Amino acid sequence: MFCGTAPGAVSAARGAYYANPTNRFWAMLHATGLTPRRLRPEEWPQLAAYGLGLTDVCKHAFGQDAALRPDDFDAEGLRRRIAAAAPGRLAFTSKRAAAAVLGRMPAYGPQPETIGPTALWVLPSPSGAARRWWDEGPWHALAAATADQG
Repeated sequence: MFCGTAPGAVSAARGAYYANPTNRFWAMLHATGLTPRRLRPEEWPQLAAYGLGLTDVCKHAFGQDAALRPDDFDAEGLRRRIAAAAPGRLAFTSKRAAAAVLGRMPAYGPQPETIGPTALWVLPSPSGAARRWWDEGPWHALAAATADQG
């Protein structure tokens, strides 16, 4: 399961996750082998066929992280959804999303906390706005862990 902060304006307008053409999310899913081909944002419902899913910490707001208000974040709601679904892993696609849930600014990679049996990971944001922090290494590490542990 991948968890973003909130849909950006382009994603909200298109009704599809990670829909801005500058976003690397879909390219990384393919580059890491998590999907057999590069999916288009509108194909996000097909992720379930690959054992993947998508969610956000902010379910009722959209825009860049800096525009989000503190009350836009629903960390407890996310915790409830993840506890109920119990995916093997929850990978935050931004430090901001992870910090909202963990209550601290995390490093990239696997985290010591869990939500029930769900292991937590933090990935560099694939957003074009976050290019200066881009590192695909944690994405490949997550894919390798997924392949090793199923």
